[in-house]
Amino acid sequence: MKWLAFISFIFLFSFAISRDLKRSARDAEHKSEIVHRFNDLKEKQFKGAALITFAQYLHKCPYEEIAKQVKDVVDLAHKCVANEQDPECLKPVPTIVLDEICKIDMLGEAYGEMANCCRKADPERNQCFLSFKHSDPGFLPPYQRPEPEVMCKKFQENKESFMAHHIYEVSRRHPFLYAPTILALAVDVEHAIEHCCKEANAGVCLDEKLPLIKERVLLLSKKNTYNCGILKKFGERTFQADVLAIISQKFPKASFPEIQKIVKEITHLHVECCAGDMIECTDDRIEVVNYICSKQDVFSSKIKDCCEMPVVERSECVVRAGFDDTPEGLPLLAEKYVEDKEVCKHFAAEHDVFMAEFLYDYSRRHPEFSTQMLLRIAKGYEAILEVCCKTENPSECYSHAEEKLRSHIQETQEIVKTNCDLHASLGENGFLKAILVRYTKKMPQVSPETLIEISKKMAAVGSKCCQETESRRIPCSERHLSVVIQKMCMRQEATPINEKVTHCCDDSYADRIPCFTKMGVDESYKPPQFTPELFTFHEDLCTAPAETQQIKQLTFLVNLIKLKVTVTGEQIQKIFTDFTGMVEKCCKAEQHEACFGVEDPKLIAEIKALLGIVGV
Repeated sequence: MKWLAFISFIFLFSFAISRDLKRSARDAEHKSEIVHRFNDLKEKQFKGAALITFAQYLHKCPYEEIAKQVKDVVDLAHKCVANEQDPECLKPVPTIVLDEICKIDMLGEAYGEMANCCRKADPERNQCFLSFKHSDPGFLPPYQRPEPEVMCKKFQENKESFMAHHIYEVSRRHPFLYAPTILALAVDVEHAIEHCCKEANAGVCLDEKLPLIKERVLLLSKKNTYNCGILKKFGERTFQADVLAIISQKFPKASFPEIQKIVKEITHLHVECCAGDMIECTDDRIEVVNYICSKQDVFSSKIKDCCEMPVVERSECVVRAGFDDTPEGLPLLAEKYVEDKEVCKHFAAEHDVFMAEFLYDYSRRHPEFSTQMLLRIAKGYEAILEVCCKTENPSECYSHAEEKLRSHIQETQEIVKTNCDLHASLGENGFLKAILVRYTKKMPQVSPETLIEISKKMAAVGSKCCQETESRRIPCSERHLSVVIQKMCMRQEATPINEKVTHCCDDSYADRIPCFTKMGVDESYKPPQFTPELFTFHEDLCTAPAETQQIKQLTFLVNLIKLKVTVTGEQIQKIFTDFTGMVEKCCKAEQHEACFGVEDPKLIAEIKALLGIVGV
């Protein structure tokens, strides 16, 4: 329970004093929130953040309707600047935005049940609207880029209108992508088009530059969707602990009090963006970045160039900046957390602050660890103190803490090494099959299509991260696997898979990956009745595209394991080898269908014999 207390209350004392870098003074200056946001952001950025907010909520609305709502909010901001006492000006900005949405006459016809959200009072109304945000608005077709000549002409005729339409199209397709990120990437697009439209061959230039920006949009959209999912699932305090770990790694020379100040602010702006409050999120991220840039000597040597950029680019650049170098001469962790005879005294008297500082100290010394791994180490250290501080000789008991924590670290290192060795020995296709076998046994209730999709994504993580240096393999693999697992866990909330999966998804953010790694075969699974049709193949397999052939082979593998989840590796290898042998033989034969008609019954008989299937 103390670990839950660590995650839940780690920052209550720490951040009580430092809350909001300049917000208290600003709030005293302005009674109207919309006024101080408008004054902070200036009209262009305020308008951009408002456009993103409306487009993300109302992805079916045409641009002209969204533009009208943006104009109404901007007009209100101007009105409030002139008279802050107007009752409309005293409303929170999210309330103003949702009031505007609820004025739409045809909202019910366009969005169905979402219109019922307007009957609720805030904050329930806001939560209701958020529940209708989907990470993949599937009905929207992929954005079709205009021809280079058309694009350049429209851009040159009215750059502001062109960029507003671009921001609208990105926002409606990526409802969880943070507004400050959309605005920064839009600047990249603007610069690319400005440059390319001056080139002799604008099309070639645009083909080089724009896909790279699109790739970044997709990557960051996944990342932001993941962040919002973790925040919703595990709460603000757990999310804050994760932020503390990564910010301590990023700015290792900053003092604990300085890290405290910005971690709370960073967590808060994530909460705002995930709640759809894109105007506040944009303003607050600029404020945090400006604070960091005002203290470059305190935070990082890696952000000098970023801090010289215009405000929108500066914000995204600092977020993207790499980890600063770990300061030389840091005292050994053991001095404070193992050798000190007063550890239990500090642990008892200042539990939350003590554990937060341990996480900070450990994180800043270990950029080669993932944030989840750092949280597991903190959890392990807390568990040691929970036991040792109740003994007659606590210091003797916790003097072995380093060795015990090392075992946690080695476990993760060995798992990553084992998987990378497997990837190297089997190759990409063999590694994919190994992952598929592993997860079909863990989750046999899942459809072949979904199991193949998940396994492909996990195998892709192996392909990407095993190429990294040793020092980057753990953070790379755990960061990307966390995204895959989070999406899987969101699916299982709607359609529960089995008790083991539910436990791993719900129990602990830090332990999610080890939990899935250690998850055994689901022996409670009741296999389906043997269906010969699932193992019957025809000549179309020979003429199918390579990708379709691979899917059919992997589907065969999944259906085979579903018959008996305790099937051995040797049995799988034997049957699968015979299956691929049959396909190769029959696709070389003159009469494909006749060959399959002879060989397929033999394969089915072998499957039934090896798996002990009788009576079918």
